Amino acid sequence: MPIHRLTTADDERLHDYLRLTDVALRSRHEPAKGLYIAESSTVIRRAVAAGHRPRSFLMAERWLPDLEDVLDAVGAGPDGDVPVFVADAELLESVTGFHLHRGALAAMHRPPLLPAHELLAGARGGAGARRVAVLEDVVDHTNVGAVFRSAAGLGVDAVLVSPRCADPLYRRSVRVSMGTVFQVPWTRLETWPGGLADLRADGFTVAALALTVDAVTLDELAASPSVTGPESRLALVLGTEGDGLSRGAVEAADVVVRIPMAGGVDSLNVAAASAVAFWATRA
Repeated sequence: MPIHRLTTADDERLHDYLRLTDVALRSRHEPAKGLYIAESSTVIRRAVAAGHRPRSFLMAERWLPDLEDVLDAVGAGPDGDVPVFVADAELLESVTGFHLHRGALAAMHRPPLLPAHELLAGARGGAGARRVAVLEDVVDHTNVGAVFRSAAGLGVDAVLVSPRCADPLYRRSVRVSMGTVFQVPWTRLETWPGGLADLRADGFTVAALALTVDAVTLDELAASPSVTGPESRLALVLGTEGDGLSRGAVEAADVVVRIPMAGGVDSLNVAAASAVAFWATRA
């Protein structure tokens, strides 16, 4: 296969990979350019398996044999047009801004996001989503990735994110999720909290996880017809780190839910809370 072996970081073909540790820059640059970065051979494989198309690859020489089948499959072989860039560890770090100990990166084309109604209708093989997670303004990419991993592992049908929520396809989110952001259908809501009203119109019970005086316990929610009924549809809404859900999101919900706590602790980190809520309301 044709390999481009690099000797300098001053190569315009590496623009997609420059300064990957600059979160503010990448959060603007990647969506605007229609790309995201997949890091590690495991994540790259899952992205390709989900049908995502690579723009290029960047890796250390020793990772070529491990990814040879993937490179051939996506058109990086002798007759393909997807470039494969190879460099030593020092040069890779000078380009990306970090030590690439997971071996390989791929710049991937972003798939277009579906409208929420269309995404939810097509979930579960076209049967329609019954249980979804909604993230309001969660800004930490690690938390976003952790929520997706819990959603995948605990059978959540889809994830919806608010307009200001961190990007699920940002490099750290993808890595923390172990590539499950490619497994769980997701999209970004266009309006907030108006998107919650749309969910209610689609037959979802909207449950906001928040600390209010009228909140029911998660146990009570899990025993209710909105979870146990044969036609139940449930949307669990989780808020940003620190401040939690906004007043508008809480007021737009059908019910407010709290996780019973002990030891003088009032709440959990949003990623931990999501895992507890997903498990308690599993079908």
